[in-house]
Amino acid sequence: MAWGNAVLSENRNDVEACLTERGYEVGISARGTAESTSSALFSTVASRDRQAMSSKGVIDGFEDIVGASRALREVLDLVRIVAPTNSTALIEGETGTGKELIARAIHEHSSRRDRSFVRLNCAAIPLGLLESELFGHERGAFTGAVARKVGRFETADRGTLFLDEIGDIPLELQAKLLRVLQEGEFERLGSTQTQRVDVRLVAATNRDLADMVSKKQFRSDLYYRLNVFPIAVPPLRDRLQDIPLLVEHFVKTFSEQMGKQIREVPAEVMEALVSHSWPGNIRELQNFVERSVILSPGNVLRPPLVNLKKAAETGSPEAITLEEAERNHIRKILEHTRWVVAGPCGAAARLGIKRSKLYFRMQKLGISRTQRDHLPAVAELK
Repeated sequence: MAWGNAVLSENRNDVEACLTERGYEVGISARGTAESTSSALFSTVASRDRQAMSSKGVIDGFEDIVGASRALREVLDLVRIVAPTNSTALIEGETGTGKELIARAIHEHSSRRDRSFVRLNCAAIPLGLLESELFGHERGAFTGAVARKVGRFETADRGTLFLDEIGDIPLELQAKLLRVLQEGEFERLGSTQTQRVDVRLVAATNRDLADMVSKKQFRSDLYYRLNVFPIAVPPLRDRLQDIPLLVEHFVKTFSEQMGKQIREVPAEVMEALVSHSWPGNIRELQNFVERSVILSPGNVLRPPLVNLKKAAETGSPEAITLEEAERNHIRKILEHTRWVVAGPCGAAARLGIKRSKLYFRMQKLGISRTQRDHLPAVAELK
């Protein structure tokens, strides 16, 4: 894939990206700095020929989203379908793919757009405080509760509540969450008075909830209640067509922030960026472009491509045998359980095998707690 040099125009309100691929020229315009890192993951992009773009339904009505790839268009089509309803949506995707902005798009295209959009990252709240954050508490409900607190569900009443990393909610709290989703009611901590709310829930996760259900780590009834309308956000490696648009936007944004006049992205640079796998997705690309803008002294983007190659090499471990992979996995589980094999929390239960089978595999693979080196392997019994 050959890319021509991308040139940014001097007009700060417009970015003309002369990205030439087999004679195809794309023009984009960029907004200012996004309100948050997640919001910056996707940002405004429009074609020089706005009518042509609108006729294809690309980005039409989604001014905060960058991209023209089929994968992204399919996601936005699902957003258009589910947004007018009050149904729960479950956004699934890897870290850094922009799940929060998809949740915002659902809210902005719904009848609740004039109400609050309340967000909460479930993984960022200590487990002991998560219930209070969600449902609130009364004064004296627990040590340190010196005043009544309104939870996120009450704050989002008649609006939208976005729960990110919902797979991190502990099992003991999932039943209460299920009740408020089904009945629209709950009690604050330390209160017997039932609160009623009208909240549209949008949840997101980078974990496999179905797999967690099979392992008894997530309630099946809550999973089915959340999975009414799933939306899978594709990783950046499945949106290669969008990388030049994102690069141009981030270059423009960070150049303005830092008072620089970077107007060109060399063809070899764009080709390297498109070829990279970006395991951290758009967030990784954003941070790399920011670092590149900092390091570029003139009006041409000069990114540290050597660092990008090193990151790719680091992320590609050497091939190992199946036996080595099994040995490493069993040892990791044993260390996690402090070498407890039996019992409901033991390594055998976590691995889903019988205790006798685990002992045999440990002996065969040479796994010993007292020795870091492997014990001599034994032949497997027939």
